[in-house]
Amino acid sequence: MSKVVLITGGSSGIGKSIGEYLLTKEFRVYGTSRNPNRYPDSQFPLVALDVTKTETISTCIAEVLDKEHRIDILVNNAGAGITGPMEEIPDEEIKRNFETNLFGPINVIKAVLPTMRKQNSGLVINITSIAGYMGLPYRGVYSASKGALELVTEAFRMELKSFNVHMCNLAPGDFATNIAAGRYHAPAKADSPYTKYADVLKDIDADVDNSSSPILVAKAVLNIIETKNPKIHYKVGAFMQKFSIVIKRILPDKVYEKLLMNHYKL
Repeated sequence: MSKVVLITGGSSGIGKSIGEYLLTKEFRVYGTSRNPNRYPDSQFPLVALDVTKTETISTCIAEVLDKEHRIDILVNNAGAGITGPMEEIPDEEIKRNFETNLFGPINVIKAVLPTMRKQNSGLVINITSIAGYMGLPYRGVYSASKGALELVTEAFRMELKSFNVHMCNLAPGDFATNIAAGRYHAPAKADSPYTKYADVLKDIDADVDNSSSPILVAKAVLNIIETKNPKIHYKVGAFMQKFSIVIKRILPDKVYEKLLMNHYKL
């Protein structure tokens, strides 16, 4: 029997790439979107879902279960970018980002767990970010929300072991997607004391534009699905982005901080 996969944020970018790739491997794929009608050409069904609205989560899960009677794999991919000096990002935008990148995924997990426990099987893959392993300048809120999801996964795993439900993180680096277009940017104010922000923002967007295809993330997802006992943390991306996590473990904090500041020309 083909396994049923639910991918949040499946209408574009990494989520779309994962869904289309898993289709070629004979999975039964469902994606989610806040506005499914905008994507009539999607290769797999899109179900309405806004991860910040718990009522839509319940409705989405019920719809998939009504059609398939099971959910074998949840790929928690829906997320949002955010940039800006920590001092200048409005509180409401910080809260909105955590609602999307942390509380939303937690609530989707809560919604699928009763089914997975009943099945005595299941896999949750949380799409986090390499940025979640370090506090990056002008990306601090994004780093914090993704880093929090990494730690939440560690706790969930231990609580779920007796139910044969597995969970892991997959942290991508930069990939060529439309994330920059949907990212909240705190305005680069002419009178702001953070004069380097505008230049750093240009570099961040350029890194995304010049990155590899998200098909690499999709292949990493398949590799996790085919692993009998998945690890806790996976990373996928350019060598130096992945190696930056290793360097952080090795170097003294202030030395690593200096490397980051040099990289961002601060």
